[in-house]
Amino acid sequence: MSNGRLDPVTLSVLASALAGIAEEMGAVLIRGAYSSNIKERRDCSTALFDARGRMVAQAEHIPVHLGAMPEAVAAIMRRNPEPGDVFAINDPYSGGTHLPDITLVSPLAWEGRIIGYAVTRAHHSDVGGMRPGSMPSDSREVYQEGIIIPPVRLVRSGEYVDDVLDLLLANVRTPAIRRGDLRAQIAGNRIAEERIGELIERRGEEIVLAAFDEVISYTERRTREAIRDLPDGEYSAEDFLEGDGTMDEDIPVRAKVAIRGDSITIDFTGTAEAVPGNVNCPLPVTRSACYFALRVLLPKDIPANAGTYAPLEIKAPKGSLVNAKSPSAVVAGNVETSNRIADTVLAAFSGAADLPAHGQGTMNNTIIGGPGWTYYETIGGGQGASSKGPGPSGVHVSMSNTLNTPTEAFELEYPMRVERYELVYGSGGEGEHRGGDGIVRSVRVLEPASLSLLSDRRRHPPQGMSGGEPGKVGENLLNGRKLPPKVSRELREGDVVTVKTPGGGGYGRAVEE
Repeated sequence: MSNGRLDPVTLSVLASALAGIAEEMGAVLIRGAYSSNIKERRDCSTALFDARGRMVAQAEHIPVHLGAMPEAVAAIMRRNPEPGDVFAINDPYSGGTHLPDITLVSPLAWEGRIIGYAVTRAHHSDVGGMRPGSMPSDSREVYQEGIIIPPVRLVRSGEYVDDVLDLLLANVRTPAIRRGDLRAQIAGNRIAEERIGELIERRGEEIVLAAFDEVISYTERRTREAIRDLPDGEYSAEDFLEGDGTMDEDIPVRAKVAIRGDSITIDFTGTAEAVPGNVNCPLPVTRSACYFALRVLLPKDIPANAGTYAPLEIKAPKGSLVNAKSPSAVVAGNVETSNRIADTVLAAFSGAADLPAHGQGTMNNTIIGGPGWTYYETIGGGQGASSKGPGPSGVHVSMSNTLNTPTEAFELEYPMRVERYELVYGSGGEGEHRGGDGIVRSVRVLEPASLSLLSDRRRHPPQGMSGGEPGKVGENLLNGRKLPPKVSRELREGDVVTVKTPGGGGYGRAVEE
């Protein structure tokens, strides 16, 4: 160290070490999880924070999880955590995103002092509520979407708080699986404390804590440099959600991006007010979508931490779709509206930078459940093409970064059978570079069950860029009959649910031969 700053080599080594710890947290969580949603699809995220509640390092997991984590850590810090504690939270109005995403926060202690926090967030495929899977299409208030967990100790001084755990598990449909997934999250947090301790033993406490500060400062400098390379100005865009689960009318999302020097302001004035259905967003989810859009603009070697987001200001009118107030329903805001926000902001940014065409713009949430089992999956689609080449097909894009459930695991765990699973060839938009193709998946239920679908881009296609054609829209079907974008139905034995996902937009005008 010189003048209180780390030399570049030491900073690079420690930044990689911290990122590696966050990645190992995720590996431990995934390997220990019980549910296929986590162990197969990897619908989880992990990160490290410093003692001030600033994100220091994150694993490359789920964008909508990671950008909203700081609010959860801040909520836990207000509860005076102690070494050996593990706090749980999912309340969208006190630091969570939507109720299925349960966040566990553990203080990182060294010699009895808290020097940071380990955080895991995982999507639990049932947390109670009005329908199996806890992602109904027709909820009208957050209380219908599952058990609400304010910041509460799940572990105190290294021991489970049994009353709290019992209360939580009594309100879910699959308590044994939930218990296993929560234990896997706790194990991920514990490995972080172990690895941070080892790093301090090797490098010294002063160096490691200095690295926390320096990694954030370095990232902010790099981010501001990248923003300065963009042309100053104001850029606007508008997009639409296709209904809210209670009505089918389009819901506008409007964003104005102002780039000035080394900072950016995103203003959502003009966006719709909060709606009766569940596509509303708590502010942390809106932040996540904006953070993702900013990351798309930045060079790949810039780390993702608190420094990345310091140059960004977000203005979201209170009570609007993108800054909802309790008790608005929000379960689809996290998965669908977050994508629409990201698409809208990226469309505005395209006035200042060369960006890819829109990807599928939806997570195609498919939730099916019956007595003692719940299945949840987001289904991939087409990514938008770019100036560098065609978009990939059959991938998760934008605010999702998960995998599919392998057919073998799917049919082993659930009373269902996969009847069709392939690309929708030709669904990507034409252009100099074609957009990626979507997916079609058909599932037959082998016993009566409940279905919920939360999707979008069934009317408004993913847009092309620089003259490229839009991708094709998606489609939901039950026994061959078309379903709305957001819908719940009761299924009989033998019913077949089909989800066709959108293709990505094309880039540039197609060259005529």
